[in-house]
Amino acid sequence: MKQPIIGYHKDEENHWVAQLACGHNQHVRHTPPWVNRPWVTTEQGRASMIGFELNRRKCEEGAPPDDRPQPRVL
Repeated sequence: MKQPIIGYHKDEENHWVAQLACGHNQHVRHTPPWVNRPWVTTEQGRASMIGFELNRRKCEEGAPPDDRPQPRVL
């Protein structure tokens, strides 16, 4: 099931986490060569991905929403 990004926050290790409309979170790291998400590294890049849909297994499994702070776009 795909869910749109509605905002971001940083975790305790200072990594960016996307907050999704369903209430779940997903790390959106840029760690080449394993994960290539250069848009995560800039304010403009993160803002451009608001509304982008990520596939969420937690939704398909009926998992409860994640704990998270207020979303921030940048």
